[in-house]
Amino acid sequence: MNGVIAGISYRALLGRRRIWLLALLPVVLLGLAVLLRAVGADGERATVQLLQNFAIGVMLPLLGLIAGTGVIAPEIDDGTIIHLLAKPISRPVIAQTKFLVAASVVAAFATVPTFLAAYLLVGLESGVAAGFALGALIGGVAYAAVFMLLGVVTRHAVTVGIAYAVIWEGLVGNLVPGARRFSIQQWAQTVADQISSSAFLTTGIGLGFAATALAVVTVGGVVWAGQRLRSFSLTGDE
Repeated sequence: MNGVIAGISYRALLGRRRIWLLALLPVVLLGLAVLLRAVGADGERATVQLLQNFAIGVMLPLLGLIAGTGVIAPEIDDGTIIHLLAKPISRPVIAQTKFLVAASVVAAFATVPTFLAAYLLVGLESGVAAGFALGALIGGVAYAAVFMLLGVVTRHAVTVGIAYAVIWEGLVGNLVPGARRFSIQQWAQTVADQISSSAFLTTGIGLGFAATALAVVTVGGVVWAGQRLRSFSLTGDE
């Protein structure tokens, strides 16, 4: 990890309008939790549904998309990546640093609000809060790697990322049982299921498969992004 690159990347993510996008989703999640508690719908079933459908199903992939593409795609689009590539820094190190920045931002904006929302509704009951917090952490790290890679390989990273999250994970992954095995969202829920003993949270994917898939996608995404950066010339062409 390179400290200078990390500092520049953090400032790019947290010092511009993206900070408002990053903060909006957790605020909405906590607002929904407060609303459910206020109307008395703060049971375990409602909590699990909120965390499945919004925290993991909507908030997590969008945070991953904002942070993952935000750490590198704008630099590629405006050409400033060339100044970074001209430095005597290994390009895989650049990719690894960008990934760590994106992953840490997603973890902060997803894991803590997810735990707080669950704790507000059901406390530590059945391990729901801990389970979904861990699922959000691990799933968020995987999303950060995938969307950072998209930011390197295509100039349409945001469009492709939204299509993946909405069409594949939101529609196909929820409607076609076999497709769930290839969904980060479902892998994250599997992690949550293993920690939680809630009867309202069940997944059809084994922890071994989910953990392996998360590791492969995360490591593969970072390595591939580093290799793709090697193909960038100092004139901005690939």
